[in-house]
Amino acid sequence: MSRLPEVKWAQRVDKVYITVLLPDAKSPKVNLEPDGRFTFSATAGAENHLYELKLDLFDKVNVEESKINLGVRSIFCVIEKAEKEWWKKLLRGDEKTPHYVKVDWDKWADEDSDDVPVDDMDLGGMDFSNFGDFGGMDGTGVEDDMGDDLDDTEDEEQEAVKQDGEVLETKAEAVQSA
Repeated sequence: MSRLPEVKWAQRVDKVYITVLLPDAKSPKVNLEPDGRFTFSATAGAENHLYELKLDLFDKVNVEESKINLGVRSIFCVIEKAEKEWWKKLLRGDEKTPHYVKVDWDKWADEDSDDVPVDDMDLGGMDFSNFGDFGGMDGTGVEDDMGDDLDDTEDEEQEAVKQDGEVLETKAEAVQSA
């Protein structure tokens, strides 16, 4: 009888990431069909247990553009979607997601998140090279004035409120108790 490996998944609008977590997998076989059928088999462990996995992905995929990386600790698949759209779940059908299939939160991105790499962002032709010198923190004296204000505040907090020559509390304590 075969065992089920743990699977993690995440998606982008154009691809699905599937990671099969199976350390030291021997003779891994991965098959992907255009209709979204994903199969995996390998042996692992000291007793060479057989691990098998069959997933019916939510929608059709582009097999030719998809990639598989066989690593020592896992098998990582980048599966290109046939249509660029967000899937509402990984698997087709109304059944509950199997217990061995989990979201890969390290790779997850929401539909409305900004996952465009910084180098590819369209800045509308704006040139930010002139914004290198931010005023105030480059020796113009602004930070000196800020430091004086803080020193005055500390001095005021240290002054005591006195009544009949007896120290009752500092101004800061008086404000807190009010």
